[in-house]
Amino acid sequence: MKIDKTIVVKFGTSTLTQGTAKLNLPHMMEIVRQLAQLHQAGFRLVIVTSGAIAAGRHYLNHPKLPPTIASKQLLAAVGQSQLIQTWEKLFAIYDIHIGQILLTRADIEDRERFLNARDTLRALLDNQIIPVINENDAVATSEIKVGDNDNLSALVAILVQAEQLYLLTDQQGLFDSDPRKNPAAKLISEVDKITDHIRSIAGGSGTTLGTGGMSTKISAADVATRSGIETIIAPGNRTNVITDLAYGEGIGTKFTVQADRLEGRKQWLYAAPAAGVITIDEGAESAVLIQYKSLLPAGIVHVEGRFSRGEVVKIRTQQGKDIALGVPRYNSDALHLLKGKKSQDIEKILGYEYGSVAVHRDDMIVL
Repeated sequence: MKIDKTIVVKFGTSTLTQGTAKLNLPHMMEIVRQLAQLHQAGFRLVIVTSGAIAAGRHYLNHPKLPPTIASKQLLAAVGQSQLIQTWEKLFAIYDIHIGQILLTRADIEDRERFLNARDTLRALLDNQIIPVINENDAVATSEIKVGDNDNLSALVAILVQAEQLYLLTDQQGLFDSDPRKNPAAKLISEVDKITDHIRSIAGGSGTTLGTGGMSTKISAADVATRSGIETIIAPGNRTNVITDLAYGEGIGTKFTVQADRLEGRKQWLYAAPAAGVITIDEGAESAVLIQYKSLLPAGIVHVEGRFSRGEVVKIRTQQGKDIALGVPRYNSDALHLLKGKKSQDIEKILGYEYGSVAVHRDDMIVL
C-alpha cells in the first residue's frame, strides 16, 4: 500500500555536526538510512538543511576572517557545495536521487517566484527525487538572520502541502524551563496553542555553530500549525527518530494544527488583493461550485486586468457574481489567448505549458 504523506525534515547544524566543528558523516549516514527507508515505503520527503557555513569553515581549515556578512557569505558559498556533495554521496548508496534548491525569503514572498518554487518541488517529488533545500546565504542581500532555516522549513512545508514538519535539534524538545539551568525541567510533550508563555520559555540559541534557537523553532511551528501542518521538535541524535516519528511514535514536542490543512494554506496564500477578474461560462461555474473541480481554459469567456502568473484574481460568473478567488497558473496575456480553448492545445498556442488547468482547485477558495 502506497503511503500518501509528505514530510519536511529540517536538520540544524548541531544535528549534522553532533557538536563538533565539521559535518559528522557517520551520523549523516544514519539519517540517510532512515530517510531511505521512508522513501522506499512511499513517503514524500523534503529536506531543509543547515550546515553550509560550518562545512565551509572546516573545508577552509578554520580561517581567521573578519566578523562581517561577507565572511559568512564566503563560508556559505564554499560550504554549500561540500554540504550538497555529502548528501548526494550518501543518498547514492541507496540509489536515491536528490535535487538542490537554494531559496531566500524573497523567493517565498514574491508570488511568481513562490509558484515557480512550488512547481519545481512538485516535479521533484512526483519523480521520486528528494529536494534538499537551504537558505541561499551566499547571495542574501540582508544579514543572515537567526533561525532563517527554521522559518524557511515552515514555508517550504506550506509550499509542498506537507502533513508534518520535523524540526530536529540537539534538544529533546521544548521544556517548561531551561534544562541547562534547571535539572528538574520537564519536557512538554504536546502544545495545543502557542501562547506568550510558550514563547517566553523557549529561550535562546544553545549552540555556537548554528544560527537557530528554540525560539525560532516556536516561530516556525506557529507558521506551520496555522497552515494546518503538524510540527514536531525532536532530538536529532535519537536512534530511528525520523522513522519513528513518521509512524506515529510520540517523541519530543508535538504542536497540533490550528486550522484545516488546505483551507489554512489558502488563507496564507491569498493574503493579497485581487489583481484581475476571470469571467467563466455556466459549465465552468458548475464545475467549480458543484463538482469541486479546477477551472479549465475552455470555461473562460473573458479576462479583465493585467496580472502575472500567481497573482490573486476573482472568478466571476457571466451574471457578474464573484464566486471564488484563485491563483492562475498563467498570466493575463496567456489567458487571453487560451480562453475558450482546449487544455491539450495550450502548448501549441503558447509554446509552453504550466499544466492543463487555468486555476487549480488547490489554488482556489470559493466565496
